[in-house]
Amino acid sequence: MTIDLRGLVPAPVTPFNRDGSVDVDAIHRLGAWLGSVEGVKGLVVLGHAGEGTFLTQDEQALVIRAFKESVNGELPIIAGITGEGNMVAALEAKRAVEAGAEAGLVYPSHGWLRFGYQKGAPQTRYKEIFETSGLPLILFQYPDATKATYDLETQLEIAGQEGVFATKNGVRNMKRWDTEIPVLRAAYPDLQILTCHDEYLLHTMFDVDGALVGYGGLAPEPLVELIAAGKAKDYAAARAIHDRLLPVTKNVYHRGSHMEGTVALKEGLVARGILEHATVRPPLLPLAEGAGDEIALALKSANLGSVTVPA
Repeated sequence: MTIDLRGLVPAPVTPFNRDGSVDVDAIHRLGAWLGSVEGVKGLVVLGHAGEGTFLTQDEQALVIRAFKESVNGELPIIAGITGEGNMVAALEAKRAVEAGAEAGLVYPSHGWLRFGYQKGAPQTRYKEIFETSGLPLILFQYPDATKATYDLETQLEIAGQEGVFATKNGVRNMKRWDTEIPVLRAAYPDLQILTCHDEYLLHTMFDVDGALVGYGGLAPEPLVELIAAGKAKDYAAARAIHDRLLPVTKNVYHRGSHMEGTVALKEGLVARGILEHATVRPPLLPLAEGAGDEIALALKSANLGSVTVPA
């Protein structure tokens, strides 16, 4: 695999116009800004932060194309692949390739969140998606609290499949993290290991090649520094960045639902001057009155002010 994601890989939001349609101009601003930050290695679109499952097939293709345009094709665009069944997901991946995606982040079949999965089923999902689309794939490890989390055997078998070049791990169980990540690393030294623990970045930063996080779409500058500190095993520097960001982390991710983080990210991007408003797609709802001001104050306290978008 030639795609190198060893660094920060933001998963940006999808901006909408006030009428709910996709805002291509805002995508161009957001993508151009993220692409200008040194240390950003790619963009993951159509994920949870990007409200990908709330978009039509045509809108999904539009978002991929618009983000690709925003970075002038200089960074890989990775598409979230979220379709429920193997064939549906494989065709989704094929459309993503046609729209310009260079890799795919494979979500588990969402029925597994409630009911769990049959042994061997996740492996067939990755196999069919790759064979149908040829899209290089990222293994997505869901939180331990869900029934869609993969045991270590399943992770190892998927990581060994043709086409799988990285893993985005969000297990959110530090006992599993501390025991499973070294095994994955030993079994597949070339597998790119990326944390997606937006709210637990400090703990996970010392074991990874990079971070694939929605948080990177709001605060890429300090997260690039945090990754560098982690790779240098400089705990003091990493802790200082973590503490500096903690008010932002609390205001974005320490909410009643992790999905509220998407809305909070958009409010933060309003405060940073990228978006004009924080419009989201139902069933997401606006945050409580005053939340935008609180997020703006948190960003200010972390020295994250307005940004200049490259021309």
